[in-house]
Amino acid sequence: MKVIKIGAVWCSGCLVMRPRWQEIEKENPWLKTEYYDFDQDQKKVGKYLVESENLPVFIFLDKQGKEFLRLHGEPSKADLVKIIMENKDK
Repeated sequence: MKVIKIGAVWCSGCLVMRPRWQEIEKENPWLKTEYYDFDQDQKKVGKYLVESENLPVFIFLDKQGKEFLRLHGEPSKADLVKIIMENKDK
């Protein structure tokens, strides 16, 4: 499983989520994540059809690279960890 995180420097929700994800990644070093800046990485962001009003966006991909879940906004750490643990073998 891999998580694509899309945010921007001007996005207040992204600022809230940054330390939350840092904790999750530190506690789960096996978890693969990639961060794309909405403004600087337009080619990669465009591939996922993300709009600026939906930031931050978290896209969960299985081992084949297929999206199986997309979250917007500021999900709690507990909710994210639950999703990650339930799907870690995907």
